Amino acid sequence: MSELSAPARHAQAEFRVLVVDDDPDMAAFLARMLRKEGLTVDTVHEADAALVQVLASPPDLILLDVMLPGDVSGFDICERLKADEETALIPIVLVTALEDQQSRVRGIRAGADDFLSKPVKVEELVARVKTLRRLHETRRELEARRLAAEVQRKEMIRKAFSRYISPRLTERIISQVGQDSAPFVEHAQRINVVAMFADLRGFTRLTEAIEVDKVVTMLNEYFAVATDAAYRNEGTIFSLAGDSLLVGFNVPFPQPDAAMRALRTAQETMAAFVPVLAGWVKRGGVSTGIGIGIASGEAIIGNVGSPHYMSYTIIGDAVNTAARLMQMAKAGELLMSGPVYDAVKSALPAGAASRGNIALRGKAEATAVYALQLGAAS
Repeated sequence: MSELSAPARHAQAEFRVLVVDDDPDMAAFLARMLRKEGLTVDTVHEADAALVQVLASPPDLILLDVMLPGDVSGFDICERLKADEETALIPIVLVTALEDQQSRVRGIRAGADDFLSKPVKVEELVARVKTLRRLHETRRELEARRLAAEVQRKEMIRKAFSRYISPRLTERIISQVGQDSAPFVEHAQRINVVAMFADLRGFTRLTEAIEVDKVVTMLNEYFAVATDAAYRNEGTIFSLAGDSLLVGFNVPFPQPDAAMRALRTAQETMAAFVPVLAGWVKRGGVSTGIGIGIASGEAIIGNVGSPHYMSYTIIGDAVNTAARLMQMAKAGELLMSGPVYDAVKSALPAGAASRGNIALRGKAEATAVYALQLGAAS
């Protein structure tokens, strides 16, 4: 009478065993005994055929004869499969007539999970297969749990970062989590960045005469336009405060064309804002527009805050200069610092004009400022 019940046999139907033995009669005998237990069994009689079969269709368990024809033994096959990460977890039972300690030690060193002595006893065969099947299923369950936990962790990271950076940059960050080159590190860094500030002109004053729900709707429409443009150019959004937006480039990944990305973000924001502003004017006679400032330079990147609240942000001269330029910009106007202008002037349309050297608040030296009219003002 079989040791396994009918339901157990049904549950094992998908458990596949590969029998490798150069003796067709022995291979057939082992296969017959295992099939009686509800297992799916394949048989091969040569070392090369065994390796091809395992690689083509990895089984859940291998019964491997030690003495095979040719130069490749069962020990060699076992060692090769255990050295390959794709097949390392497949349980291997060495079937051998060799009883000496040296052979057993060689099998253990090759990575064998268990041994069966010839002549094979049915009860011992079934017991060992059942034990290794439970071990194999436990390994697979633990691996499934580990993979599920990894997927969940990466999904949490994706949701967190997708609020600040483009989907493409999010995937790059996720792929580097746990590596030394991961972009978001605990310690602060000092790097060169291009900072872009965008702000609605006079919007704070306008909100005093607009219903609260409408204010929130308008801000959401404005930020949707600006953040979409930033994401398309792989900028990192560091701040949404009131009606002001701060986007950084060349961070967290190097971007040799950071200034061009910032310029395209400004241009695309202004262009996409035109129909939004037209809708605002039509609905309520709102008169406003976007002012943008872009500057480049050294900044400190890091987590700033308290034990209760932390924010990944950029601090430094480039950020302060971009903020001052944004405050000076008129509706529909982009003001940029001299280094930014030098980096993008070949791509600027006609109409970019120098404002000369301007003394900005908080800066000891005057800053060269260039203006570009982008429209989207009412």
